[in-house]
Amino acid sequence: MRAASELLDEGGPDAVTLRAVGARAGVSRGAPYGHFDGKEHLLTRLAIDAWSALADEVEQLRAASGATPSARLEGALLALIGVGRRQPHRYALMFSTPAGDAEAAAAASRLQDQFLAVVADVVGESDARRYGALLMSSAHGIAGLEISGHLAEETWEVGGEGLVRMLVEAVCSGVEGTGARRRTAGDRTAG
Repeated sequence: MRAASELLDEGGPDAVTLRAVGARAGVSRGAPYGHFDGKEHLLTRLAIDAWSALADEVEQLRAASGATPSARLEGALLALIGVGRRQPHRYALMFSTPAGDAEAAAAASRLQDQFLAVVADVVGESDARRYGALLMSSAHGIAGLEISGHLAEETWEVGGEGLVRMLVEAVCSGVEGTGARRRTAGDRTAG
């Protein structure tokens, strides 16, 4: 797996062949065929490992004591973007793995559950999915723009971290505003 991971990071999915993995791992070129049905199976396994590692990171962020819910949310978003920054091929593989693979779907679901728990800590359980979709898709867009080189700070006067901070602040403001609007509406109906 380490050899496959290195090949992926160095040259993308095209560089990951079972023969190349065997050679890189120092075993016979045919040895990986005893563990994987083919290249797609191996690439799916790499995506599953990436989803699982990210879910572990978000779970640790959520458990971190002393951090505010908004700081944990910011950290979770930056963790996702960080995979794109450090390992763009792995990041692309995560989002191109067929959703029909049960194990890949379970790993992605685990990340989603961890992420939604972090979001719920900020916006509440009832709004977590809506805000989670907004935040996840925004982070994915930020990562994609960074990977492609189209998020130049000189052009936009803001980088990925600044955008994440703005997103979290906007969500927190929206939640606070919604609560104030609900209280005001409730006060009007009560009187």
